[in-house]
Amino acid sequence: MNNVFKFKTIEQIKAENTHNDNLYGLVYEGAIRENKQGKVNIHPISYDLKGLRIAANVYTPAKYDENSDKKYPAICVAHPNGGVKEQVAGLYAQRLAEKGYISIVSDASYQGSSEGEPRNTDKPSNRIEDIHRMADIIVHYPGVDSERIGILGICGGGGYTIKAVFNTGVVRINGFLDSQTSTIQERLIEASRARGLETSGKEVLYTSDMCDMPEEEAQKLPYDLYKDGYYYYGKTHKHPKSTFRYTVSSFLELMNFDAADNADLINQPLLMISESIADTFYMTKKVFAASTGTKNKELFLIKGATHIETYWKPEYVKQATSKLKEFFGKYL
Repeated sequence: MNNVFKFKTIEQIKAENTHNDNLYGLVYEGAIRENKQGKVNIHPISYDLKGLRIAANVYTPAKYDENSDKKYPAICVAHPNGGVKEQVAGLYAQRLAEKGYISIVSDASYQGSSEGEPRNTDKPSNRIEDIHRMADIIVHYPGVDSERIGILGICGGGGYTIKAVFNTGVVRINGFLDSQTSTIQERLIEASRARGLETSGKEVLYTSDMCDMPEEEAQKLPYDLYKDGYYYYGKTHKHPKSTFRYTVSSFLELMNFDAADNADLINQPLLMISESIADTFYMTKKVFAASTGTKNKELFLIKGATHIETYWKPEYVKQATSKLKEFFGKYL
C-alpha cells in the first residue's frame, strides 16, 4: 500500500498550510481542525501521476478503523476550475464522509499543491487523467470496497468526470452564455502563439486573474457566476493556491473540449444537480438531454440558488448532500 501513496507527517502538513489557523488549510465553514477518535477525520496524502506528485486529502467516516473488516463505499471529488481541494470540493468530501463514505479530493496536476510546470496549466486531458488516478488510488485505501466507487464533479470538475454539470468547453469556445462567438478565431490564434512561445522555452503567457480586479469593477460583472465567484474565490473562501490565472496555451485544448460529446455513451446511473436560477443551467440541460445511454438519470434542482451559492450556503449544501446520499446509497 505504501508504494501507492504516502501519508504526510504533521510537520509536512504544517509547513504546507501557513495561510490560516486551520492545520489543514481548509477554508470552508465547519471544516475539520484536528482529527479526533470516533469522528470524521482527514488524512493528507500524496501519490504519483506520470512523474508528478499529486496532493490529496482523504476523509474517513466516524468510527472508521483501518484495521477492521468493515468495507465502505468511496467517492472521488473533482474540484471546480480555479479551485483547490481545501474549498468547496473539500466541503462536499467532508459532508459525504459524515454520511458514511470514504472520500478523496485531490488538487489537479499543475495546480494547487500538486506538481507540474508550467503552473496553472488547465487542460481537459490532464484533468480527466487526474480523476482516473484518484479512482486508482482510493481502491487501495484501507476499508474501501473496490466494487463501490462513485464520482462527484463540481462545476468544471463535473464536465471532466462524467462529462456533465458544467460544460466547460462550450464556455471556452463561445464565451459564457455565447457572449464571445465573434472572437473565436482571434482567441485560437492567441493560444497558438502562446504555445509556440512556451514550447520554444521563451515565455509562458498567462491570462489575467478575475479575482485581482478592484471590487468596484467586480460589481459591474454581467453574470452571477462571475460576481459570486469573485467574492467566493477572492474574498470569503480565498486560498493562496487557488487561481483563475491559466496558461493561454491551455485554451487550444479547452476550446476543443465539449462535455456533451459522447454523453450518450454514459451507461452508469447519472445524477445532475443544478440551481433553478443559475446562469449556468443552460449547459446542464444540454448535457442531461444528450445523456441518452443511461436508463437511470435524474436532474435535481435546488430552488432559489445561484451557481456559487451551492458551494457554501448551508441550506443549499444540505439539500445537495442529502440528494447525493440518496443517489449513492441506491447505486453503490
